[in-house]
Amino acid sequence: MKDVRKRILALLLALAFVLGMAGCGSQSAEDTTENDTTVAETADEESTASEETADAVDPDAEIVLAGYRNLAPGEKDGYYCSKILYVWEPLVTQDDTGAPVPCLAESWEMSEDGKQWTFYLRQGVKFHDGSDFNADTVIANFDRMKMGVKSSSFYPLDIDSHYPNLENYEKVDDYTIRLTFSQPAPTQLYNMVNFGSAIYSPNCFDENGDFNGICIGTGPFRITENVLDEYVLLERFDEYWGETAKAKNIRVRVIPDADTRFSALKSGEIMGVIDLNAIPTSLAVELEGDGNFALTTTKSTMIRFLCLNGTQFPFNDVRMRQAVSLALQRSVITEDIYDGFGTPTTNILNYSTPFYKEFPVEEDMEKAKELAAEVLGDERVTVTYLYNGSEAAQKGEAELIASWLSEIGIDCELMPMEMTNMKEQMKTGDYGIARMQQGLSNSEPATIFRRFMLTSGDLNQNYSLGYQSDEVDALMAEAESALDMDVRTECYNRIQEISTQEFPVVPLFNDMTLMAYNTKLTGYEAKLYGIELPLVGWAE
Repeated sequence: MKDVRKRILALLLALAFVLGMAGCGSQSAEDTTENDTTVAETADEESTASEETADAVDPDAEIVLAGYRNLAPGEKDGYYCSKILYVWEPLVTQDDTGAPVPCLAESWEMSEDGKQWTFYLRQGVKFHDGSDFNADTVIANFDRMKMGVKSSSFYPLDIDSHYPNLENYEKVDDYTIRLTFSQPAPTQLYNMVNFGSAIYSPNCFDENGDFNGICIGTGPFRITENVLDEYVLLERFDEYWGETAKAKNIRVRVIPDADTRFSALKSGEIMGVIDLNAIPTSLAVELEGDGNFALTTTKSTMIRFLCLNGTQFPFNDVRMRQAVSLALQRSVITEDIYDGFGTPTTNILNYSTPFYKEFPVEEDMEKAKELAAEVLGDERVTVTYLYNGSEAAQKGEAELIASWLSEIGIDCELMPMEMTNMKEQMKTGDYGIARMQQGLSNSEPATIFRRFMLTSGDLNQNYSLGYQSDEVDALMAEAESALDMDVRTECYNRIQEISTQEFPVVPLFNDMTLMAYNTKLTGYEAKLYGIELPLVGWAE
């Protein structure tokens, strides 16, 4: 036992000597014994292994992201959750130009008269509950849409909007369906992009077509938990028909306040921000040059605009609407308020659809004053200007716009409001100007024209726009009955031109998808609508 103690003591003394010499930095290789070298190398290996363990990232560790709103509003929402969560999938999706491309429908064909579309469905696809995707499930989704319009935080689930003039839908075989229309429908694919053809397992519908629990889709992620106003938890669906998602679990938190989201990102509490208004441009530019974070941006489906109450004086006069547009310095708004993340426009149609036509943006304060004087004479008018109080940039924007409108005889009383209350007040007609935004639910221009520019349009009425144009009504009818795509395109081009002259709304700028993320993530890339979430994972 004494011999053992002596050997241990000798080893400890030798180790102490080696460490002491190493700390002074004066020990040579020749002075180091074989045993001493082994001890030192072992210590270095253990230190390196410890550092690698500390730096290593578990690829299956939960990724936490955040948005400003509920991206999964739940059972009462017509879609239950946003497309950007990749829980449900459409029959038809879109590429980066907005053009229709296959998803759950693998291919399709149109009849010669344009009144029938036949869709050939993807085989071997499973819903998250293990049931099969097939023609019967698609028919069940059409049956649900046929029950009536269902409201949503995103876009209305409305069969008449996405399938205008639909007469019949039928199963041809287990993986083929056919849609029959009363009018030629050569642009029907554009109507069906994304929200226009969302598909769910019929098992998650109740007898009224509402969700009876968590929605069940075919996407690369499934929802395992959804706590309204707090978070939604996504889990990778390993039986997905395509390439499986990189991340095993993603938690998407609801953080309404932009500053709080930014602070959470900077502190590492969240790894990225997603959705519309993900991060104010003023905060995004603070991240530039910080190697820990990156920005990603591209075109957005969203357009920002002013609604003018066309049911009341003075905006029931087209000359005053024209005067407002001419008085605006849109490039100043996009550069000074939004740090260049936006493209000025006077076109009601967003630039993310292939049918978009660009028009010159005219700004002329003197001409604006002349037109306004024709309407107001020597008088001035005071109007209520509503804007979204929860979006910080809109206050500065409203003040800037109010200063320009003051030059043409319009005095604005600025009123910040919560968006839901704001829409209710607009519906009653108790406002003058309101700052709004609208995204494209699909790539079909008629969807926007119908809502804003037809006399019967839902947003025309709900926003008290008071817009009416016999020419637009006729052009929409002509486009609806035209089989020739060139004829439709000509109609759509003319309607866009009219929108830049008569201003059913006054467009400000086409938005940009702008998101920020921690560089510990990879695959974080902005798309027309959100990011491609299945590609997001931990960087190696």
